[in-house]
This record gives sequence, C-alpha cells and structure tokens, in this order.
Amino acid sequence: MIPYLDLKSINLAHQEELKTAFDNVLQSGWYIMGKHLELFEQNYAQYNQTKFSVGVANGLDALILSLKALNICEGEEVIVPSNTYIATWLAVSYVGAIPVPVEPNWATCNIHPDLIEAKISSKTKAIIPANLYGQAAELDKIMAIANQYKLAVVEDNAQSQGALCNGKLAGSFGHLNATSFYPGKNLGALGDAGAVTTNDETLHNQVKVIRNYGSQVKYYNEIKGVNSRLDELQAALLNVKLKYLPADTAERQRLAKIYDEQLAGINGLTLPQNAENCTSVYHIYQIRTAKRDELQKYLTEQGIGTVIHYPVPPHLQKAYKELNYQQGDFPIAEKIANETLSIPLYQGMSEAQQMQVIEKVKAFFS
Repeated sequence: MIPYLDLKSINLAHQEELKTAFDNVLQSGWYIMGKHLELFEQNYAQYNQTKFSVGVANGLDALILSLKALNICEGEEVIVPSNTYIATWLAVSYVGAIPVPVEPNWATCNIHPDLIEAKISSKTKAIIPANLYGQAAELDKIMAIANQYKLAVVEDNAQSQGALCNGKLAGSFGHLNATSFYPGKNLGALGDAGAVTTNDETLHNQVKVIRNYGSQVKYYNEIKGVNSRLDELQAALLNVKLKYLPADTAERQRLAKIYDEQLAGINGLTLPQNAENCTSVYHIYQIRTAKRDELQKYLTEQGIGTVIHYPVPPHLQKAYKELNYQQGDFPIAEKIANETLSIPLYQGMSEAQQMQVIEKVKAFFS
C-alpha cells in the first residue's frame, strides 16, 4: 500500500528534536503566550520575509482575524476564488461580509487576475487570493488591481509556504497574509495551528489584540476579541520543523519534476501548470482527467492512496445555499472539481513508491 500522505514518517524523521521540544515546554510550566511562541513568530516572519508574524489557533482563524483587523464588516463584499477550499469563503461570512467569487485560470487553477476587475463594486473592500495546491497565485497582478481600486488584500497562503511570485515569497504580498500549519501542510504542526504575517505594524498589533480576547494587558479589554492563540507546544514543535522546510520544499519539487517528466504527453491527462514567473511547493500534486472517478477507483484497487481536492466547489455547498448559485454558474471551478485528483507526493517517499504510482497511472491510460 502506498499512502497518499505519510505524516507519521515525516514527523518521526525529527522525533528526537520534537521530543526535546515537548520536554522543554513541559518543564517550563508555561503553556500559553510564552517564549516558544515569541521565538516562532520571529522565526516565521524571518522565513517569510515579512516584518511581523502572529501565531493563531488555525488557518481559518488567521483569515478571520485578518479581515477583522481590516474592519471588513457586514454587507461589504470580498472577492474570493470560485475554486478554493471553503475556508476562504467561511472567513468572509464570519465577519458578516459577502463572498464574491471569481473564476480561476484553467491552466493554473488559481484565481484569474483578468476577471477580478469586472467583479469590483462600490461595496468591495478586499480581495482574498488563495495560493492553491502549493502554487503562488499571480500576486503582483492582483496587488496592482487592489492598489488601483484601494482594496485590501489578504493572501490565503495556507498551502504555499515558500512559493514564489516574481522572486518574492507568497505570504508577503498582502496587507495581511493568513497561513495554516494543519498537520498535512508542508509545514505541519502536530495539531491545529496558524499564523498571520504582515509588514504593517498597526495591523500586526491589531491582530495580536484580537486573538487575545481584545486585550494587551490581562483583564483589560480594549475591544471584543476572540481566543485564538497558537499554544506554546505547537510553537515549539513548529520551531523544530521550520528549520527543515527549505529542504522539504526542495524534495517535494524534485518529486514533482519526476512526475512532470514521466507523465508528460499522456492523452487525456492534464498535469499541474504554474503561472509565468510563479513557482509551486507542491502541497499537492494534482492531475486532471475526465476519467477521474475511474482512475481513482483503479489506483485504489492497486493499493495507491489518492485524494480529491475538492469534490464540491464552495458555491454549490449547502452551506452557501442562501447565495442561490446554481450548477453552471462557475463552470471552470466545477470542471476542476469534477476532474481533479491528487496523487501521492511527500518528503520521504521512495523512488520505488513513486515509480509504482507512475506505472499504474500510465497503465490506466494505456
């Protein structure tokens, strides 16, 4: 059996350091808002080439707190991708705003910059581009549009730590940038975790206050905040794993290149494609085919794990029935949802495992 993702082996590769980090937190007697969080915030800001980083409880909270810090509120509109994980939309809903979907570029699956301007109205306050599947969106173009219309940008960088757009890191373009350290992410905690990055000190301070009950000084609350703090244990574990992220990224890119070379030219199979001057860290390796369901069934029978990212686009989810979107309203997102399949790719994957995946995919199409 070849798993889709082997988190156990990924984390056991660093088990001694992770155990030491755990012991350090245990022995400290300080488990919330301490030195391990402070160190991780410094380290992650430095890694992501931003001035500031704020550790929060998870990636969805990172998006919500970013919108709150920007004072996005009820009745206002936020432009979102039609093709994304539902968290991008949920964050908009949780602050009372309205998600306004924009279709993706079919080649890259990321939001199409050329389609954004037509969706801007007098109610539009922000854009949330998602760097999907590990690939940086065309962030320079999106920022130019945002600047022209005086809109805020919150990058949803939950899947793309280390990806580049024109040589600049994803997660450093937006006024605020939200990321996730969910265990399955390239930089994964051993539980839920997230962060917000920014170069704006005022927004940085605002997110810090919101995440901690609206308080800078204990028991003195300036605003109605929330409880969304990255705990000391997860921060300590992430400090260990962050050191290995560049090497892990290089390994994922190496494996993706092998897939690119070995699966090229197969009739009826579409491989991942990056936008010009953008790179991917391959959070997933997503292939597309009209025979997706048959291919998934075949690979499962061959002992190869796969995942569909994502089977139902947000506009067709029951959670958003009040928006009255119908099948066919966003055909590109729907086609991607019907054809996409993620095949195994993770650091520690053996050459034999990858070649077996390649051989079985080729066998299916032959």
